[in-house]
Amino acid sequence: MYRRRRLVLLIGILVVAALVWLFIAQPWNGNAAPAPSPSRSATTPAPTPSSTPSEGADGAAADGANADAVDPAASAEGVPACTNDDVAIEALTDQSSYATDQNPQLSIRLTNTSGAECAINVGTSGQSFTITSGNDTWWRSTDCQSEPSDMIVTIAAGQTVTSATPITWDRTRSSVDSCQDANRAKAPAGGASYHLAVAIGGIPSTMTAQFLLS
Repeated sequence: MYRRRRLVLLIGILVVAALVWLFIAQPWNGNAAPAPSPSRSATTPAPTPSSTPSEGADGAAADGANADAVDPAASAEGVPACTNDDVAIEALTDQSSYATDQNPQLSIRLTNTSGAECAINVGTSGQSFTITSGNDTWWRSTDCQSEPSDMIVTIAAGQTVTSATPITWDRTRSSVDSCQDANRAKAPAGGASYHLAVAIGGIPSTMTAQFLLS
């Protein structure tokens, strides 16, 4: 009985010694390849389109319930960019003649005249309004524009989109150096004729909108 207990004790000591050696020596270390860490995909999926209207120059928004807004950082996958041959751009004013106490309200209208949808940047960075009288440029919406942004929308074939909030011209001469000037030169009135030209997504209007200041 005594010999049997000594034998059991000896076996126990050997087992513990073997476990300690395995823990300290770690004979598997350096033999097994490390598990690969998961890698992030290099491509970012395009966001789901929504019907959010896009903000235009100085706060104007391109209105249209069927215009699908897309993240400007992503391309309109599968949708070609609109060209001069695909869309018609129109300059709009709310009146053709303005009394002394009235300021012209300016808008943009674009129509996809092609037979297929196309994508166009209608954000503040892609819109411009220019008012001229003869060869004299009186006002540009981009002169005092702050924080321009992009917004790519898809325009369906035959769809017309018009800016929801018109831009107001205060009847003064603009320049990049006079944005904070409260005494900018006033545009002559008394029946003087002016023309509004617009552009959106790099595509200019084919015609100007004429109006008079009384």
